[in-house]
Amino acid sequence: MTAHSIATVSLSGSLDEKLRAIAAAGFNAVEIFENDLLSFSGSPRDVGQLCRDLGLAICAFQPFRDFEGMPEPQRARNFTRAERKFDLMQELQTDLLLICSNVSPVSLGGIDRAAADFRALGELAAARGLRVGFEALAWGRHVNDYRDAWEIVRRADHKSIGVILDSFHALAPAFPVTAIESIPADKIFLVQLADAPKLGLDVLSWSRHFRCFPGQGDLPVTDFMEAVLKTGYTGPLSLEIFNDQFRSGSAVRTATDGLRSLILLEDRIAEPPANASTARLQPKGHSRGVGFIEFAVNEAKSRDLSTLFGQLGFRKTGSHRSKDVERWSQGNIELVINCEPDGFAHSHYITHGPGVCAIAIDVDDAGKTMKRAEALKAVTFYQPVGPGELEIPAIRGVGGSLLYFLETGGKNWGTDFEALSSDAAADRLAAVDHISQSMPYDEMLSWLLFYTGILDLQRLPQMEIADPVGLVQSQALIDSNQGLRVILNGSSATRTLSARFINEFFGSGVQHVAFSCMDIFATVADMRVRGAQFLKIPENYYDDMEAKYDLDAATMAALRDNQILYDREGDGEFFQIYTHTFDDRFFFEIVQRRNYEGFGAANAAVRLAAQTRESRPLTIPRA
Repeated sequence: MTAHSIATVSLSGSLDEKLRAIAAAGFNAVEIFENDLLSFSGSPRDVGQLCRDLGLAICAFQPFRDFEGMPEPQRARNFTRAERKFDLMQELQTDLLLICSNVSPVSLGGIDRAAADFRALGELAAARGLRVGFEALAWGRHVNDYRDAWEIVRRADHKSIGVILDSFHALAPAFPVTAIESIPADKIFLVQLADAPKLGLDVLSWSRHFRCFPGQGDLPVTDFMEAVLKTGYTGPLSLEIFNDQFRSGSAVRTATDGLRSLILLEDRIAEPPANASTARLQPKGHSRGVGFIEFAVNEAKSRDLSTLFGQLGFRKTGSHRSKDVERWSQGNIELVINCEPDGFAHSHYITHGPGVCAIAIDVDDAGKTMKRAEALKAVTFYQPVGPGELEIPAIRGVGGSLLYFLETGGKNWGTDFEALSSDAAADRLAAVDHISQSMPYDEMLSWLLFYTGILDLQRLPQMEIADPVGLVQSQALIDSNQGLRVILNGSSATRTLSARFINEFFGSGVQHVAFSCMDIFATVADMRVRGAQFLKIPENYYDDMEAKYDLDAATMAALRDNQILYDREGDGEFFQIYTHTFDDRFFFEIVQRRNYEGFGAANAAVRLAAQTRESRPLTIPRA
């Protein structure tokens, strides 16, 4: 079975807290980072025993810095220092020491010189039954390419000296990975894995602050891993991540994400390791759109929300047979209002206030999607159902909400709901266009991996949106047929609308839902007749639109009169309008797309400023 490992430097907390989180996530091995050990109050022997008690093998101790190519007397001192580290490793009961390439300004170049140093060190290691792995840092003074590191190991020609391959150090400088295939498997002592977003930074800063788990960044980690496997390597796969978000976030969540990323990586590669820890995953759930959205409210808020739904053109089409739950419908949109005084929805309401407590995703095979989610360490949810009621498979989602998996053919409302007659008014709204969820900024990568790992969603380039009091990072995920769009928003600023939603209302969740229509002007006109009111957009915006686009006078007047925002990309057009925020928590958006794939990012700052004015009216001081 492949050892799944992670370096302790990847997580927040004390060493013992990190080890417990790593074991709880399901890893079976760990790399002990020297700084974690130095700051721990127990002995190396205590650490080794704790790892064994937790079922963790220590696959490496690291790092040993500035070893090869040093002049005297530093060279002699390095060998003395290595002996001390070997003592410590024997107390830990690990046999591998990671040495990273020298960055010292006094170090001397030369492959043969470095090989001689490693050959001599190999003799010392072999006498104790230990091994030494050499890793090329991308910013090493003389060795910054894994191919040079391998050549040094090859020339050292010692059984106790091998190479350590790190995906970041190979991929960030864009070195070709095909050369890996020529390295004998028994000379690869460890494989470390990390991804990273593409950034215009020096490689040291890039590595020290922005590494992430495979699948969360932009590097071709799959290509790297496939090259490694062609060597016949069957040793540990270890995550080594330096990331400011991870080091300040939950160690348990980070460790779980790490294991999830390894499982997904093994599943993506053409030929998984023969000793892979897990069987092939079920295919990603093929999404067909949103089945329904469930809102948890109390009785008083239920009346207010029902009024708003009616103003937006929804009809009450069902009443639950045994619970205080209503079904509201329009086009292909199904909304549920749940004010039942018991059960999950009520618990969600007590914790978060009025809001979305569950989203149902239509998938091609709910059973297979559920099995994939469980294999990827998603938290499953079960709740007792009454006689004859449907049991829908579900997992925990953002902010503790639920994500249901619903097969299109199994959306049988008649099982749980009494059908209600309603007026035959035209359906103006067609479908759920997108769902926007707000979360702490340091959780965005976690939920990115969650959604893209379970469902057939692809990420679009991340956007940076200007809120009046800070920046918001926005990550769009979309399926191939554009039937499901999910937006993840996070902000490290504390006063943005996204951050206030989290901080003031007890956690992450759905902040807004967008509905699509075919004719936004007719749709909004009908909604206004029913009493709907919308977000006020400044006149300055429309003056700018008039100058920016060659819109005819009638269209420009209709945009201005109805408070509709407009954007254009190539020959595509986008229209959008927003309701007022419901109970200071969530709001709705109505959109019309004409060959347009974005989300109106150009208008986001205007919308956020308008919503900020509503939530905190502007006071103009008197002269």
